Amino acid sequence: MALPVLAVTTGDVAGVGPEITAKTLLGHDDLRAECVPVVLGDVEVLRRAVRDVGGDPAAVRQVGRPGDATNEPGTVEVVQVGDPLPEIAVGELSPVAGDAAYRFVVAACDLAKAGEVDGIVTAPLNKAAMHAGGHAFPGHTELLAHEFGVRDFSLVLSAGDLYLFHLTTHVSLRQAIEDVTPERTDAVLTLVDAFSRALGRPGERIGVAGLNPHAGENRIFGDEDADVLAPAVRRAQERGINAEGPLPADALIPAAVQGRWEFVVVCYHDQGHAPFKAVYGDDGVNITVGLPVVRVSVDHGTAFDIAGQGVAREASLVLSCRRAAALAPGWGHVRDVAPDVA
Repeated sequence: MALPVLAVTTGDVAGVGPEITAKTLLGHDDLRAECVPVVLGDVEVLRRAVRDVGGDPAAVRQVGRPGDATNEPGTVEVVQVGDPLPEIAVGELSPVAGDAAYRFVVAACDLAKAGEVDGIVTAPLNKAAMHAGGHAFPGHTELLAHEFGVRDFSLVLSAGDLYLFHLTTHVSLRQAIEDVTPERTDAVLTLVDAFSRALGRPGERIGVAGLNPHAGENRIFGDEDADVLAPAVRRAQERGINAEGPLPADALIPAAVQGRWEFVVVCYHDQGHAPFKAVYGDDGVNITVGLPVVRVSVDHGTAFDIAGQGVAREASLVLSCRRAAALAPGWGHVRDVAPDVA
C-alpha cells in the first residue's frame, strides 16, 4: 500500500512551529517508512528554522504539490502557501503570522478535499494572533470543522491507548455548562463508537465523566448529570454502544490513566486538558474526530518565550505524524458513521 501523505502545517511562524517541524523532518528519518510528510508554510521561514536548529538550509526544497514530494530522508519538502512572508519577529504576537497560520490550515483542508493528502498534522497556532489577523475562530479544531462543513466533531486528547473526547472545548465554563446538551452528548458518543471501530476495537467501554462534583451526588450538586448525561448514556446503550456513566471525574480519569478505561468523554476543556497534560506532557497528541480526514496536532502552544532558540522539543509533533499515519488508512469508518454534516 502507498504511504499516507500528510500535510504538515507550520502553525504560527513567530512561535516554535517552524523549528519543531525542522527537527521532526531532519532528525527522524524513520518517519519516512510510515508516511510522506509535506510541509505547508513559507519556504524562507523553514530555511531559517533549519538554520536555527543547526541544519543546512539547503535541505529545504520547494515542491509544487504534495504529489511532487520525494520523501527523501534529510529533506524538508515545502509547498509555499501564498506569497513569501515578510520578516516577522520571533516570539512576538503578529497579525501577519496569525493570518499565515490560518492560510496554512485552509490550504491543507483544500488539499484534503481534493484527495491530494490523506491526513493533516498541525503545529501550534496562536489564537490571539489569528484573531488579530482577521480570523475569529476559537482554535484549530473549530477552523477545521468550518472548512469541512462539519457540525458534530470532538477534540480528542490521546496518549498510548487512552482517548479523552470533549463535549465542549474553547468556550467559557458558563457556556460549557449550557452546551452540554442531550444532542451534543448523543453525537459525541456516536463519534467515540465510530472511532473505536476504526481502531479495530468495537464494543470497548466508554466512560462518561460527570459535569458536577461526584457526578451530581444524586442532584445534591446539580441536575445536569441526572437530566442530561444519564439519559444520553442510556440511549447510547440502547443503540449498542458500551457507554457507562456519568461517573465522578476525579475517579474516572485516574482510573483511565492507570489503564482501566481507554475511551473517556469529559464535559469541558480543563476537565480533560489539565490532568492529561500533567500526566503525559510531550507524550500526548490532539486528534479531531468527526472530520472527513484525520487531523492530529501537538498538545502544546506556540511557546513564544523560547521560539527561535532551537531548544523546543519536537516529540509531540513526531508522535502526531506517527499517529496520523497509523489512523489514516482506517479513517473511512469514522467518516462514514459521523453525525450530520452541515
